Amino acid sequence: MGSALGKERAMGRIANDFVINVATANGTGSQSSNLIILHSMFEMGVPVSGKNLFPSNISGLPTWFIIRASDRGYQAPGDNTNIQVVMNKDTWAKDIEDLEPGTIVIFNEDVKLPVDREDCVALGMPMTKLARGVAPKLARLMCNMYYVGALAHLLDIDEGAINKAVASQFKGKEKAIELNIQAISEGRSYAKENWDYECQYCVESREKDPDTYLIEGNEATALGAIYGGINMLSWYPITPSSSLAESVIGWLPDLRSDDQGGSTCAVIQAEDELAAAGMVIGAGWAGGRGMTCTSGPGISLMSEFIGLSYFAEVPGVIWDVNRVGPSTGLPTRTQQGDLTLLYEASHGDTQHIVLIPGTVDECFEFGWKAFDFAERYQTMVFGFSDLDLGMNRWKTAGLQYPDSPMDRGKVIRTQEEMDSISNYGRYRDVDGDGIPYRTLPGSGLDPILYRGTGHDEDGVYSEDPEVYHKAMARLRKKIDGSRTHLPSPVIREEDDKQVGVVFYGSMENTIVEIDDILEETGLSVSTCRVRALPLHPEVEEFIDRHEKTIVLEINRDGQMYGILRKEVPADLVPKIHSVAYSDGMPPRARVYAEKILEVLNEGGA
Repeated sequence: MGSALGKERAMGRIANDFVINVATANGTGSQSSNLIILHSMFEMGVPVSGKNLFPSNISGLPTWFIIRASDRGYQAPGDNTNIQVVMNKDTWAKDIEDLEPGTIVIFNEDVKLPVDREDCVALGMPMTKLARGVAPKLARLMCNMYYVGALAHLLDIDEGAINKAVASQFKGKEKAIELNIQAISEGRSYAKENWDYECQYCVESREKDPDTYLIEGNEATALGAIYGGINMLSWYPITPSSSLAESVIGWLPDLRSDDQGGSTCAVIQAEDELAAAGMVIGAGWAGGRGMTCTSGPGISLMSEFIGLSYFAEVPGVIWDVNRVGPSTGLPTRTQQGDLTLLYEASHGDTQHIVLIPGTVDECFEFGWKAFDFAERYQTMVFGFSDLDLGMNRWKTAGLQYPDSPMDRGKVIRTQEEMDSISNYGRYRDVDGDGIPYRTLPGSGLDPILYRGTGHDEDGVYSEDPEVYHKAMARLRKKIDGSRTHLPSPVIREEDDKQVGVVFYGSMENTIVEIDDILEETGLSVSTCRVRALPLHPEVEEFIDRHEKTIVLEINRDGQMYGILRKEVPADLVPKIHSVAYSDGMPPRARVYAEKILEVLNEGGA
């Protein structure tokens, strides 16, 4: 990769700093072509990210795939499109109309629609006709590979990198590999022979760590759950969490089989989300590690069982891969709109542990840690991801296997252990940390007791006001006690403590670019990425050290902002300001940077 000739051609051109937008129709096979482009550049060592914007139906509606190359590591969608591929007649006019002057437009001439933009560079290719020459019956799918060849020519993408990406995409399907490489090669040759144009952008090889690879957040979470000892997965399909369950199922034969070839993890597709949550509680009651995954609508349906888990103190794990709500909303777009829903899910007074990964490495880490926290605190623990992090591919240098034994919490397994505890009661706080001891079915110890109605410290039914008040105070103490044990915030602090920025989750993949945009205006900010609720004490300390703190989030109402205002001391509240924005798209850096400046210029929230 990266020959001397390639580097010579790159002189005077813009290397590894451009955005490609591919407009196609869902169900036409374009995802394979787009991933080949993405992985080809990744194989060349180029920092690259991809955003799949797909419709909420099976096939036919418009879909876009945004690829951004950035030597500075920027992963947000980008402000403008530099190269637009148009393949879909339904969005053809709009896709072209919205482009900035000078944009390169690669289009399928066989669609027979005009490119009415004299201020853009129009490069046509008869992609469908060429595809029919390779595989007549597969021409509708195969024609996408011709724009891969066109981009390979324009951007100098290494042929070996493309071949490797094709082989990976169609692993084990030799005929498919052969046909697709042929189509890409023909597309490259056609562009070279027919387009009298030298592109100002190019892909230039960088040194690549051979141990790095791309992985979706949902798959990383699934692997974390498997390595964390999941015993039971219950699920009901819902975008964008389905691929998390499917990844668990896909990896089980390789990672969780016994000596006889049987699985050591039960998988049940439930009849609905409510049933799935009930199965998680059943697994936790039995001493297993149960998990389900869903999105906001599923959490709504699970609320009654979530309350049971909290009050009866049954461990379990639920992953919410957030999509845009309310109601059906935009089911294939991304948001951070479920945060308060998770933190106080169910009716009555509840407060839950919420783990918030910002990278695929943390998806894996929190995938196994969620079970440890659930059993340590005998409660439902939520993992909070979103569609952008969960369903797109991100770089990792390798997921870190846990180096500590499982934390099963306060479990009494023998009569000797039972006898060593003074005045044992299922819901009695013996150690002063709010966490009682529990027993498990099959141990021969009594009582195996969990009660979702009012109960005293021994688990006996009670409606006594003082007993209920004490029980709720203990539950609050238990969850409050988790603050210092949960993942601490990631803090990057400037010497100038004028402005601090608090953010969480997938905003991590945009924050570096936001920071650079602000620095261009002369503003340096400190950052604090929250990784769990309830809030770690270091978050409050961060706010206290800065004159102003701005909370960035991908929702309309500023949900983390509201949590902070409720939980920090009253004298810190005036320091906190909100920048919340949501339109279904992954966060764009300039949108948030400009809103931060607006808040600072106005001097208020």
